[in-house]
Amino acid sequence: MSDDAKAAKELVETLKDGERGFADAAEKLRDGEHPEWATTLQRFSDQRAGFWREIVDMGHDYGDDVDESGSVAAAVHRGWIALKDAVSGDDPEAVLKAALTGEDHAVSEYEDALEKDLSAGFREVVVRQQAAVVAARDEVKALQVAS
Repeated sequence: MSDDAKAAKELVETLKDGERGFADAAEKLRDGEHPEWATTLQRFSDQRAGFWREIVDMGHDYGDDVDESGSVAAAVHRGWIALKDAVSGDDPEAVLKAALTGEDHAVSEYEDALEKDLSAGFREVVVRQQAAVVAARDEVKALQVAS
């Protein structure tokens, strides 16, 4: 398996977890004291969906199948399972903290991908997406600080 395919597989799993995690968090916060947080988190969910689809489409162009779901153990590793626990409670700050944990992991996955010997075209996509993920993490962090 090429470095592109390995990195793509990990990023797609992480991005799918982020998509679900942000959507769950947005749903939890939608009717609470901070509906604007829900709007922000839903925007990040949609962004993650676009990112993983972009990577999957790129993989298909190269003949790689990178659109496989990971295991529950892998999801725990990727940091988004904590969100499930936070979403089951009533604490908006806990939801943001869990989302931040997931985002920290996503940033780490992008850093790991960039350490691999990626093709120029894929590297360009990863660098662009990483910048957006870092910006999203910083925005979630700012919401957490403001809470």
